[in-house]
Amino acid sequence: MMASQETKPPRPYRGRYRKPLATTNLDEIEEDFPEFEAFDNDLTPRAVAPDGDLSVNGVDMMLQSNSQKHFTKNYEVSNLVVRRGQEFTVRVTFSRPLTQGDDFQLEFLIGAEPTVNKGSMVVVTFGSRPGSWAGRILDQQGPSVVLGVTATARAIVGKFRTYVAVVVGGGMKRTKRNPETDMYLLFNAWCPEDPVYLFNAGERGEYVLNDYGVIYQGSAGAVVHREWIYGQFERGILDACISILDASRMPIHDRGDVIKVVRKGSAMVNSQDDNGVLVGNWSDDYSLGQSPTSWTGSVQILLQYANTGVSVSFAQCWVFAGVFNTFLRAIGIPARVITNFNSAHDNTGNLKTDLIFNPDGTPDERNTRDSIWNYHCWNEVWIARDDVPPAFMGWQVVDATPQETSDGHFRCGPASVNAIKEGILCHPFDSGFVFAEVNSDVVFHKKDKFGTLTPYRVEKTIIGTAIYTKAVGANQPSDITQTYKYQEGSREDEATMKRAEEYGCERDHSEVSHNTMTVDVEAKQIMVGEDVDLKMIFSNNGAEDELVQANLACSIIFYTGVTSTHFKEHSFTFTVPANEIKTEALTIKAGDYMPHLGSQVSLHFIVTGKSDDQSVTAIKVLTLQKPQLSLRVSGTPSVWQWMFLTVTYTNNLSFTLKNVTMMMEGTGTLRYRQKKYSSILPRATVSWTESFQPQRPGNSILMAVMDCDNLSQVIGSTYVTVRG
Repeated sequence: MMASQETKPPRPYRGRYRKPLATTNLDEIEEDFPEFEAFDNDLTPRAVAPDGDLSVNGVDMMLQSNSQKHFTKNYEVSNLVVRRGQEFTVRVTFSRPLTQGDDFQLEFLIGAEPTVNKGSMVVVTFGSRPGSWAGRILDQQGPSVVLGVTATARAIVGKFRTYVAVVVGGGMKRTKRNPETDMYLLFNAWCPEDPVYLFNAGERGEYVLNDYGVIYQGSAGAVVHREWIYGQFERGILDACISILDASRMPIHDRGDVIKVVRKGSAMVNSQDDNGVLVGNWSDDYSLGQSPTSWTGSVQILLQYANTGVSVSFAQCWVFAGVFNTFLRAIGIPARVITNFNSAHDNTGNLKTDLIFNPDGTPDERNTRDSIWNYHCWNEVWIARDDVPPAFMGWQVVDATPQETSDGHFRCGPASVNAIKEGILCHPFDSGFVFAEVNSDVVFHKKDKFGTLTPYRVEKTIIGTAIYTKAVGANQPSDITQTYKYQEGSREDEATMKRAEEYGCERDHSEVSHNTMTVDVEAKQIMVGEDVDLKMIFSNNGAEDELVQANLACSIIFYTGVTSTHFKEHSFTFTVPANEIKTEALTIKAGDYMPHLGSQVSLHFIVTGKSDDQSVTAIKVLTLQKPQLSLRVSGTPSVWQWMFLTVTYTNNLSFTLKNVTMMMEGTGTLRYRQKKYSSILPRATVSWTESFQPQRPGNSILMAVMDCDNLSQVIGSTYVTVRG
């Protein structure tokens, strides 16, 4: 009787691939080769290595000198980190000095089953034999040899394993697997042959090396900012960013293509369809996770995702942009966070943002699908693309906030900023969507009792009012609106809009009657908890008096323009004399809006007015200002010396803060800390001190965030220069 055979699991790649595609970089691989590998045409037994005169006693990856030259000294990793397209050095100590007949090579391997033709197995030679990367002998002192190695400017980016192989007898004798000689290879903004090359040294310092930044928020005309710790050099972050590509199952051989990498990263930073890093939440209910307003930066998010493999809760656009920026800078791609104020989010895919109003002039929330975000954050990356004309290289929009699918995944870009400005929307990727975000017309529709819509006003200058990013080398905003669009109404702008239509973007061509009456809303900036003094100014430029029926709708809105709560309605009727101005003043008490505020801090006022033959509308978004935390640093600002950060907050508001959480963090100095308070009473003061030891010299930001049930995103920051 035959013995039963063990059933083997099917190999899913059989018949399709000879071997499965390598898609993981960080899995530990104990051994790639036997220590001795005979040449194929040699009769020497493979299992036995012949005794040779030359062998390798040690390999030194020369971390200190290489990291200085490759601008990677701040990475808190124990292995060498270098950039492709630029020479790095390796010191190999042999058993004796080299002679003329000696032959050896370095081997760099990435992923499982590495192969030469896919670039995942790289051979570097130092004689007459050809190699994949350039190699040369730089110095030789007895048995110690310093080797220069230059990876190609299109090499795979990730973590490589390193071997030294010596030709002995009829084969190759290799060093043993040694994790200490593993090497990280990054994109290189300093190398002219690398597609991410940036000529300007200041921009390289800002967009690759700066590990903190400023993200702009608020609303047009009332811009506020918050610091964000990118932390791309912090311990574990580089591996966490590589693990994101592993989790996506991106083939190893594609990881040298910057367009494929940023596109995959854009999809993976959100969890919408691939169990990526962050879960988006715009509901104002964050009980199952952490509020988007409470993060100090990207570090905690990326480490949590890498350690658990579970998507992190929760994020909104600036969190997606901040984490994506960390991912990009960590692997060497120049990147920056962009804020577009009055950003159009059009659900019908055209260049029209449609706002619908009921017959009585009140907003029709049920039928209005489009929205105008107070602001929206995305990223730009610098790429010299070879799939678009030269004029459209440079800054490219990439967006990780899940909005629309692109090739089946929630991602956006890279879309050329220059192409968007010119309205040439035929090139990949997603340029039409970004074009609409900064260029849509806002169309106001009046709905009659039968549901028929009649446009009565078209605004062409509301969307994309201002586009900001952090200035190079300064914590100031840089207005880059002109890189996305020409001056509104200029001949160049009209030409751009016409070209966009030729590429399929539908514009509004509604014929609207000329109004002799207009309305405007004015309100000064106030702190949370203060009353709002509104002025509604009606102007009648006609020759006849106008009897106006007016309505004021007051709401709390999410920054996305979506209504959270309606808290007040005010209707009034009055006459505006011919060629005169009539002002209606109204005070909105803090008690009217505070019970509904939650984590939102934007008040939304819509004033509508109608007479016999005219309809007018004005919208005012008022972003409430918030108190700040006070930060004080003490101690000796030197590496590994004790320092102290004290965070102080006095509640000058008229209400008690409940379920308070404070967070603090610093770049290269203070690891993330957290403290909770059940409540902070009016006029009460809390103070919190933590000690820390800086890990590296240089400029560092220390920041703290306070978040609670009825007040969000109270922030404070300070800067310290740490001596070596």
